[in-house]
Amino acid sequence: QVRLVESGGGLVQAGGSLRLSCAASRLTFSRYTMGWFRRPPGKEREFVAAISWNGGRPSYADSVKGRFIISRDNAKNTVYLQMDSLKPEDTAVYYCAADRSASPKFYDYWGQGTQVTVSS
Repeated sequence: QVRLVESGGGLVQAGGSLRLSCAASRLTFSRYTMGWFRRPPGKEREFVAAISWNGGRPSYADSVKGRFIISRDNAKNTVYLQMDSLKPEDTAVYYCAADRSASPKFYDYWGQGTQVTVSS
């Protein structure tokens, strides 16, 4: 059973930073595209960022470009999301996801999520 476990969420003031981590197990991590998504309160889940198997071709939602950075460490089976200059509208449950496709439309595996709350 593939397992993705997010951590690093919490409460932060606007303008602050958080670093999310997602530890993967029971999959060949280096073969998977990894993504971060979020579900703001009362809204649909939305794409945040994704990174290919070798760390290249990171992609970002327009709303987070220039503020968030996705990275991965294949030796540690972990993907990260560095979030800087946080805004109240970044408040959401953040999920990591994994898929074998180079450009996933639908991810195969999902974590349980970690709450990020940004106060104004």
